[in-house]
Amino acid sequence: MVEVREWSRADTVPFLRVPSPADDKYSRGVVALRTGSDAYPGAAVLGVEAAWRAGAGYVRYVGEGKAADAVIARRPETVTGRDTGRTRIGAWVIGSGTDPGHRSHQEHEALREILAGVVPVVVDAGALDLAVAANAPALVTPHAGEFARLRELMKLRADADRAAEVAQTAAALGATVLLKGAKTLIASADAAIITVEAGTGWLATAGTGDVLAGILGALIAANPDAPLAETAAAGAWLHGHAGRLAAGATDGAHGHPIVAMDVAEALPSAIADLLS
Repeated sequence: MVEVREWSRADTVPFLRVPSPADDKYSRGVVALRTGSDAYPGAAVLGVEAAWRAGAGYVRYVGEGKAADAVIARRPETVTGRDTGRTRIGAWVIGSGTDPGHRSHQEHEALREILAGVVPVVVDAGALDLAVAANAPALVTPHAGEFARLRELMKLRADADRAAEVAQTAAALGATVLLKGAKTLIASADAAIITVEAGTGWLATAGTGDVLAGILGALIAANPDAPLAETAAAGAWLHGHAGRLAAGATDGAHGHPIVAMDVAEALPSAIADLLS
């Protein structure tokens, strides 16, 4: 059996950096996102929104077409266009709202370049197939179906213990794996499993994974020296707490339906509550 650690509210708080008078937009954390597509522009909007709301000081969106237009329409403070190497990126988020079956050669090479670098990368959705060749510190964030396809691609043997499968996948990738679900499972290549309870079933709605990716990017950029698995757990816990607040599912209440943007917009209140 794999050792399992349950993540808590108290574990999360140290990952929420309160800016000091000495901080600037760069020291608070720079997040770059290469996400979304003409088919799924909303994924880009949700990830960018979440990165800002989770405390990033600088967010760059690298994309074109409908996704870039939608990002700027929603969040005009976002910097767009290819990075010139001067913005000290602390974390990348790639793959949300993209389809590997429609990936151009140019996009393929751009993603490979990111994964060959030294900056931590949140690898989501349409970029998961490229994680097997990553050299950068990678946090891979599949849902159950994507996890099954990734393991099939890697030709990994099945295990009845879900936690053991996550640990096995992390070890094979040499990366950190965050398997999304009602009970999120996180494993690094050489550490114990961490579990995070979602806290409300209302989070099971389209787009909340894109919000999680943006949160993860922001926390990784703000905590460059922290273990990636622990930062991922903090991000998952914060995501769940924002979901509970957005749905009104606190103090035993059943709550109500929400959409993904509700979760992103609840992040400042969730952070304030954790820091109180």
